[in-house]
Amino acid sequence: MPPNGPQLRNRVRVARAERDLSQDQLARAAGVSRQTISSIETGQYCPSTLLAFRLASVLGVGVDRLFWLEGDPG
Repeated sequence: MPPNGPQLRNRVRVARAERDLSQDQLARAAGVSRQTISSIETGQYCPSTLLAFRLASVLGVGVDRLFWLEGDPG
């Protein structure tokens, strides 16, 4: 059964690959563990607003280009 409501999606893996960064390099730059980056990329972990902005800054993109809601009725 699909989950109810909108789901947070991201393009962290794509943006990281475009900048030729490993998960570990991105994690160190953002001040988190490599496991956190992996969990975000696979959709198992929803980052805090602060971490989302930190990742967007490190990756050089707007937070709205890195994260979006799928299935959002608005």
